[in-house]
Amino acid sequence: MKAIDLIECPRDAIQGLEKIITTDRKAAYIQGLIDSGFFHTIDFGSFVSHRAIPQMADTAQVVQQLNCEKSNTKLLAIVVNEQGALAASEYTKIHYQGFPFSVSETFQLRNTKADRNQAFERLLRIKEISETAGQQLVTYISMAFGNPYADYWSADLVLEWVDKIAGARVKIISLADTTGIAKTSDISILFKALINQFPDITFGAHFHTNSLDWEAKINAAYDAGCRRFDGAILGFGGCPMAEDELVGNMSTENLLVFKEETDLVKIEKLKESFRQLVL
Repeated sequence: MKAIDLIECPRDAIQGLEKIITTDRKAAYIQGLIDSGFFHTIDFGSFVSHRAIPQMADTAQVVQQLNCEKSNTKLLAIVVNEQGALAASEYTKIHYQGFPFSVSETFQLRNTKADRNQAFERLLRIKEISETAGQQLVTYISMAFGNPYADYWSADLVLEWVDKIAGARVKIISLADTTGIAKTSDISILFKALINQFPDITFGAHFHTNSLDWEAKINAAYDAGCRRFDGAILGFGGCPMAEDELVGNMSTENLLVFKEETDLVKIEKLKESFRQLVL
């Protein structure tokens, strides 16, 4: 079995649903993910504007119902500003705060209402808040492989911003193929360059993809040294700005196959549990 860390992202999968899932049902589903033993981390919720993401308005209530005491699985919550970081820092069950930083200026403004320089300053303050609470910051590099806005992109641009973030002593950085447009050549080039230049940082892959190119993307990252992968059951969710409606999150069941996980019965139970959640 391949030694890779799987990060399951129910937050990313369900945050765009119009029908609000009740707190008890969310918590029960996420607890099932924790108890499965498959996952290093669960990206379970976010402390963001309730108006912007109403599906995540009960994140505080959800985390209070979760129990990780008998599991090695850790919890991650997304934050986009200091207010969210302070809210997340109140819960000792949360191990990681995740902050989305985009190398696309347009996407950064749309996603967090801050330009890149302002977002970097937020990152520094969020890191301080999270570490004071005994939590660790995970930085997501959104639009790491290009963007749909005609904003300038290059591998060197990504390296430049990662260098700044590394200078802030962030130890986990995940590259996000936000709109599913990454080329395997770019995946290989970026991960090889980053892992070689920053050996003390754990680099992860958060791929959005379709059913045809998922394996090529995973292989490109894995062969370049990446051992941390995000996914979502049934590939649900993804970025609404992806031009291809077939592009969603990386399918967790595909990642489990790649990892050579053999408990197919447990995998099927997780898939059915998610189907019931979103009905």
